[in-house]
Amino acid sequence: MAVSVSVVVLLLVLTVIYLRSGGLKVTHAIVCALLGFFLAGTSMAPTIHNGVAATAEVVSSLRP
Repeated sequence: MAVSVSVVVLLLVLTVIYLRSGGLKVTHAIVCALLGFFLAGTSMAPTIHNGVAATAEVVSSLRP
């Protein structure tokens, strides 16, 4: 759960940065959010979740 919350916060921060810089229009952000909500309801959701969790595990195991 902590991984998904931090990913959401990161994506939210990136969205705000893009909106302020003019690189992302409000309509684009709405379409992306709707895509995420609809994608979460599909059968691909567990696969995407497992992929994000595996990537987060690999990144967290890296030591500088």
